[in-house]
Amino acid sequence: MPVFAYKALSATGAVQTGQVDAGDRGEALRLLDRRGLQPVSLTQSKGVVSAKPQKGDSKRGPKPVAKPVAPRKEDSSDGGQLKLKRAEVVLFTEELADMLGAGLQLEPALKAMENRQELGSLKEVAEGIRTHVRDGMNFSLALRKVSPSFGPLYCSLAAAGEASGALDTILRRQAHYLKTLSELQARLILAMIYPAFLVFAGVGVSVVFVTILIPQLTQLIESAPGGKLPGPIQLLVSVSDHLGVYWYVYLILLIAAGLFFKAWKENEANRPTWDRVKLKLPMIGPVISSRFYVQFLETMANLVGNGLTLLRALELSRDATQNLSLRASLNDVIDQVGDGRALSKAMVRTGNFPALLIDMVSVGEQTGKIDLSLRRAAERYDKELNKDLNRIMALIMPTILIIMALLIGTMAYLMINAIFQTISNLNGR
Repeated sequence: MPVFAYKALSATGAVQTGQVDAGDRGEALRLLDRRGLQPVSLTQSKGVVSAKPQKGDSKRGPKPVAKPVAPRKEDSSDGGQLKLKRAEVVLFTEELADMLGAGLQLEPALKAMENRQELGSLKEVAEGIRTHVRDGMNFSLALRKVSPSFGPLYCSLAAAGEASGALDTILRRQAHYLKTLSELQARLILAMIYPAFLVFAGVGVSVVFVTILIPQLTQLIESAPGGKLPGPIQLLVSVSDHLGVYWYVYLILLIAAGLFFKAWKENEANRPTWDRVKLKLPMIGPVISSRFYVQFLETMANLVGNGLTLLRALELSRDATQNLSLRASLNDVIDQVGDGRALSKAMVRTGNFPALLIDMVSVGEQTGKIDLSLRRAAERYDKELNKDLNRIMALIMPTILIIMALLIGTMAYLMINAIFQTISNLNGR
């Protein structure tokens, strides 16, 4: 009887692989349906399994027992997972996406990466992932098991790519996202060099003012006949004396506040609140929202375009969303779509999606080409994201310049004003 190898989705959304004996392809599909599995791929194996043993089999004696295979290095090192730099993750993603796009299956593609001489530590990662995949583990779970450097978002998108059969496309887009993130960090570091120098210089000048110049000016004014310190200078002197005595207390309080905030933020019970706060932060909130729209739309376009149902695509897109506040919005959309409501109408009822995005989804529903509409919307919001990032980069320099100018200018003004008041008092005598 023919043997069919399958990859299918279970009722819980997990990807399962295995083999089924059936007379033909139709019977194999019916068997999978009875098991509650939704086939993603079904191919007939070359070998044929016979229901009855061949004559003489019982006379051949017991079959040789296979020798146990020693565990590989990656299998025994779950506690010490391999860590990769972001550049290595990008290189791994691009290499694997190119090979999958060229027609290679996942395991041969990973094997080819193992044989590359110039990949360094990526060879060990590819070997560990290939070992787990060969043993029947999903690619996304193998990623999570071998290295923590891929992250939850990466693994969730890989699971979506497996389920939709568009793993190469998902990986290529993820490589683009990681490269964009690396370029943004490089631009941010480059743009912050000069402002950091200004901040360092401003703090140094402020320390010189408070510790040297203002005490000398105070001594000079108090030694003059009828000299009296202006109120602002007295305030600065009092603050300087207070900090000079209790600076270590404020340092301890600052460190304690930082540790408390870190512990509060990492508490699972507080994560929804912190995720909502991040969306409302000036400048940062719009960037997070735009990045979510781009990721959501691209993932949905790939999944729907590769044949997944709209509801299943929404569930996988939700799993790839890390912000719990945004994930709650997607849960509302999933519930309403599951009840039979159109996607655009469900987005309107949640109230958390912009009107432009809803209009583009509605056009896709009306034309029957929702995947194309989602992809166009993703491109549009990708441009909006770049604009937001450029706007933030452009605002960093003048903001720091204004703050430093106000700080140092205020101190200089107070000192000069105190000197002129002292001179006026001396001339009036």
